Amino acid sequence: MSTIDSVARKYRGLYLTAIAQELEQMLEQAETQAASYLHFAEMLIEQELQLRNGKRIEQNQRRSCFPVYKSLDEFDYVFQNTISKREVNSLLDFGFIDNRENVVFIGSPGVGKTHLAIGLGLKAIESGYKVCFSTALSLIEALELAELKGELKKKINQLLKFDLLIIDELGYLPMNKQGMHNLFQLINAMYEYRSIILTTNKEFTHWGEFFFDGNVAVPIVDRIIHHSHIFMLGRESYRLKSKLNN
Repeated sequence: MSTIDSVARKYRGLYLTAIAQELEQMLEQAETQAASYLHFAEMLIEQELQLRNGKRIEQNQRRSCFPVYKSLDEFDYVFQNTISKREVNSLLDFGFIDNRENVVFIGSPGVGKTHLAIGLGLKAIESGYKVCFSTALSLIEALELAELKGELKKKINQLLKFDLLIIDELGYLPMNKQGMHNLFQLINAMYEYRSIILTTNKEFTHWGEFFFDGNVAVPIVDRIIHHSHIFMLGRESYRLKSKLNN
């Protein structure tokens, strides 16, 4: 005779962990609601899908390497009114990822660029996309190390496995010649194939200040701004505001 435990073990044997864990509770719920067989079958699979989706999101969040979690719900559109909630929400259908487009946030340090980039990245993960976050400095160092090992192409191919690459703080420090060329190789490989969210403190016309080579800066800018959504953020720093209020 079948028991709840014996049936649960069979579900575990099929790696249907959520169903196995919640079987008794769902049986009781189905009896209370006088659920049909079809409804009960749907309850079982929805429970399993919910658990697996939660695990997938958690796993992809770990792989994304976000330094902190910043929710879009926490963004202060009243203080930072140079970008509207409607403009940000227009990106949440993630058509820009599906269409291999880029998003660029330009503004002084502390105005919320990284917050928006991380918030969009987290929402993208919840919607099923794979996201990788890196500061520009860390990314360039990783590419340079890979190039020294003769593995630059391998490293770029690893990054291309993500649907969205977030490059934070490009332009804060100058790059050497090899760093510029490695970055160009990555941007060129991603062009019209994967999407980028980029944050920078410099307008495109000033990128020569940290690239030092127009022959590299121009094609990088061209590939980033083509098919892109560009947002200029102004006003004073969030961090300065927070410090002054303490």
